[in-house]
Amino acid sequence: MVASNQTLNMPNQLPQERDGYCTTREAARLLGLSLGKVQQMTEAGELHAWKTSGGHRRVSIKSVEAHLRMRGDQPQREAQHEGIDVLIAEDNLDLQKLYQKNIATWALPISIRTVSNGIDGLLNIGLRPPDMLIADLLMPGVDGFEMIWRLRQNPELDNMDIIVVTGMDDGEIQKRGGLPKTVTVYQKPVPFKELRGYLQAKVAQCRRTQPGERGR
Repeated sequence: MVASNQTLNMPNQLPQERDGYCTTREAARLLGLSLGKVQQMTEAGELHAWKTSGGHRRVSIKSVEAHLRMRGDQPQREAQHEGIDVLIAEDNLDLQKLYQKNIATWALPISIRTVSNGIDGLLNIGLRPPDMLIADLLMPGVDGFEMIWRLRQNPELDNMDIIVVTGMDDGEIQKRGGLPKTVTVYQKPVPFKELRGYLQAKVAQCRRTQPGERGR
């Protein structure tokens, strides 16, 4: 698929760095704080925030991540794990369970995390980048399109595989601005056979690059 340029729906006063953003209510949930406390933090400059032309406050996700790191809520960012770490971004809870149920039967060294929207996806990846992201496109708030384009703007995440599983066809995806050409796209229903083959190849690749596996 050939990706086309995409214009993201940004607030009028969004800073030039184009990092992710969330509402103060979402920031409060992510930080485990009250809405009033987060508003105080933005006014005091402890969190990077700005207002849209409509007067709505937006908080930088990078600023939220930095506050979590400062607080010590980033326990496994540098932690070594065996096998493949997979993050699944899917707002349908039944599909989340279906992913977990099927992948658990594959006898592969895979750990799974799930999120229900793009904001939680960006935050999870910021705290601990997975080896692979499997994402839906239509999710509430920050959708899969915006999440993926933001991730591909970060060169530190170039090695993270991104797979999209969506009910949208190629034409619908292109109308929404397309996706980066490095993203693999499958249509729903979830193609578990193809995903299993992809993950088996990823596990084999990781084993070949691990020092302990070389020369065996």
